[in-house]
Amino acid sequence: MEAEAVAALGPRIGAQFERACELLLACRGRVIVTGMGKSGHIARKIAATLASTGTPAFFVHPGEASHGDMGMITAEDVVIALSNSGEVSEVLTLLPLLKRMGTGLIAMTGNADSTLARAADAHLDAGVDTEACPLDLAPTSSTTAALVMGDAVAIALLEARGFTAEDFAFSHPGGALGRKLLLKVGDVMRAGADIPAVSESTPMAQALLEISNKGLGMTTVTDADGHLCGVFTDGDLRRALDDRVDINNTPISALMSRSAKTVTPGMLAAEAMRIMEENEITSLVVVDEDDRSCGVLHLMHLLHAGIA
Repeated sequence: MEAEAVAALGPRIGAQFERACELLLACRGRVIVTGMGKSGHIARKIAATLASTGTPAFFVHPGEASHGDMGMITAEDVVIALSNSGEVSEVLTLLPLLKRMGTGLIAMTGNADSTLARAADAHLDAGVDTEACPLDLAPTSSTTAALVMGDAVAIALLEARGFTAEDFAFSHPGGALGRKLLLKVGDVMRAGADIPAVSESTPMAQALLEISNKGLGMTTVTDADGHLCGVFTDGDLRRALDDRVDINNTPISALMSRSAKTVTPGMLAAEAMRIMEENEITSLVVVDEDDRSCGVLHLMHLLHAGIA
């Protein structure tokens, strides 16, 4: 029954939803989310989701608002008020004050003809036919629908703002999620003397020693100025052996892959991980702005950093 309630929300993403998002995008203050009872619990979660996705927001309890917390709300804010019936007295008490201040109001209710819905600048219909509770009393389907509608608003705003993974990381700096999003390639790559590197004229046999000594299953191939010319990997080695190449006299330039995948030190490590996955490779060459090799990023580096 809750799944059916969520599925029914799709056709309601229309003009009123668009109007609500426009109000929130134009908001010069904060988004205030309020609700009583179970709607209040959902309102808290919606406020938290908005705040973590680029829309400054916080929850105000409607009962406390009538006893001083109304001072948290200003004319530049936009209020999202949740009430399934649209007739909760604690929320309705705030309406004259909000109207007097000129604060924008978005109502999320299950009754478009309710007092709250009629007073709002935009109404989000989160109504359900019946609750999942066998008594049709406990808020179940209605709170689920309101939660999903709130998520839809948050994600629409995220996309409209051009909110990025790096922006998201700044509001989630702790734990594995923050580590995954904040780490840059330069933080985890192998650099300096630890980079496997040979020149274009290096014989294959000598290149194999470099690969073995550095332990990354590959080596970069650079010119005299350090510019990246290509890479030689264990896959290239297998092909060379299949072709019975003379490893002592064949220069690595004749066997290397010239279309190496590269990243920059400032790129997010999580983005580098995506490139590896999409191309089914285990290492990337890190280059600077002059296309000089400055590091190598291997899958094991990402694993050790907790990215993968």
